[in-house]
Amino acid sequence: MNATNAALIFFTCFAFGLPLWAMQANDYDGRDTNGCSGECYEQWKSETGGVVAVSAAQAAAKAAASPAELGKMAYIGCVACHGAGGEGGVGPQLAGQTMEAIGDKLARYKNGDTVGSQSALMWSQAAQLSDADIENLSAYIATL
Repeated sequence: MNATNAALIFFTCFAFGLPLWAMQANDYDGRDTNGCSGECYEQWKSETGGVVAVSAAQAAAKAAASPAELGKMAYIGCVACHGAGGEGGVGPQLAGQTMEAIGDKLARYKNGDTVGSQSALMWSQAAQLSDADIENLSAYIATL
């Protein structure tokens, strides 16, 4: 047996064996993805009102949230480059900028305008934002 065949056999055993071992080692019983069905689900449903009630409560909370609170949720996508506190990193520092300045820059990025040396990184990010998203993000970033 040459080295290529040995490597192929090893890879095949690893590629098929590891997932099988993992499914056996994590006590997955195959019933569902979260382990709650039957009596467990009925108890959760009686405590929460079920999926519809939970969704309605989430929608009501979102509707009652301030622009800054909604922006904080959207800012999660910004943390990798701009830092959790807007201190900067790969991207520039955002903390200390006004709501108007941030909103203007995001709108310009969304339109494909060159704002700075890293504009190309922001074009695809800003293209996904609605006008409300831009307002919310701007409101949150102004609090940093």
